[in-house]
Amino acid sequence: MILFALGTIWVEDNFMSIAQSLLSEFDHEMASTRKTLERVPDNKLEYTPDPKSMSMGKLASHVAEMCGWLPAMMEGPELDIPAEFKPFMATSQKQLLETFDKNVAGSRAALAAAGDQALMQDWSLKFAGNTMFTMPRIACYRTMIMNHVIHHRAQLTVYFRLNGIPVPALYGPSADEGQQAAAGH
Repeated sequence: MILFALGTIWVEDNFMSIAQSLLSEFDHEMASTRKTLERVPDNKLEYTPDPKSMSMGKLASHVAEMCGWLPAMMEGPELDIPAEFKPFMATSQKQLLETFDKNVAGSRAALAAAGDQALMQDWSLKFAGNTMFTMPRIACYRTMIMNHVIHHRAQLTVYFRLNGIPVPALYGPSADEGQQAAAGH
């Protein structure tokens, strides 16, 4: 806590770490992501809206896997994905949700433990030895994890609409769920 004078008035200021300031957003987005993944039916894992698109199962698996990237990002200065890497591919909704829950728990713990200095340090993602990008960890967290998850989660809701699967209320009511569902009731 720091006290400083502003004219003749004393102002008390408490500082929160960067990570602590991100935890409520992380929790909210992961709850919305789980709500979305809960809608992925086993009988639609192979559904693909277009030949250029991922299947619903592959897209949902990618979302669940991305939610576990934060611990690797915090453990060292880089991650080098080997050329033979095989991404997670769920064979059922149950497996999808188990993987998601495990990954979210690990990422939340890594975020909660992250220091400001570590979040501001550069981090690199490599594939088979080739650098894909280097940016501060905080920027990587925002763009390659949070924004990336939200982007693909939104794609899943389009897949749902095309298949008659109710779209969850995420940032407000959806055409399928009213205001109470949006408020978490």
